[in-house]
Amino acid sequence: MSLRYALLGLLSERPASGYALTQRFEQSLQKYAWHANHSQIYPELAKLAADGLVTVVEEGARGRRTYAITDAGREALREWLLTSGGGPRRVRNEAVLRTFLLSTLEPADAALLLRGYVDRSARDLAELQAVVADLEASEQAGEPQRFGRFAAEFGVRQYAAFHDWAQWALARVESATPDEGDGQESGA
Repeated sequence: MSLRYALLGLLSERPASGYALTQRFEQSLQKYAWHANHSQIYPELAKLAADGLVTVVEEGARGRRTYAITDAGREALREWLLTSGGGPRRVRNEAVLRTFLLSTLEPADAALLLRGYVDRSARDLAELQAVVADLEASEQAGEPQRFGRFAAEFGVRQYAAFHDWAQWALARVESATPDEGDGQESGA
């Protein structure tokens, strides 16, 4: 159901074709917030149009359509944003699942996994910090925040927290792992 609102949000910024929306997902939303591919986006656009939440404002070659959000779409988006979402959250986070199962690994393998988390989170954090710096440089004083600015800052803080956690977990695993050359046998 959130794909519907992601599309409405993107269209609230400016009209776009299904192809352009797919590109936006691939360039920003997919990595940081929500995954969707063209086989999901096009049918959802048709549903949004049938529900009167978007309208086709231009038709081009090869059936290309440009969609714009309607007033009803803006109201639906507003209502969704202001609703808490009440039900139980369904989370799918593979990194968290792997850390939940970390104790099933030998300490050396756990450290290997955690080193990968430390390295990857440092790269991801630096990449997103550069995005935020670009957003900040392009902001004009007194103007509303640009699209995605709050999400980008959330991502920076989330990556920083994950990076700090990965360093902490790695230090704990490494401090509990005997050096291979210290003469202790495994399982002693």
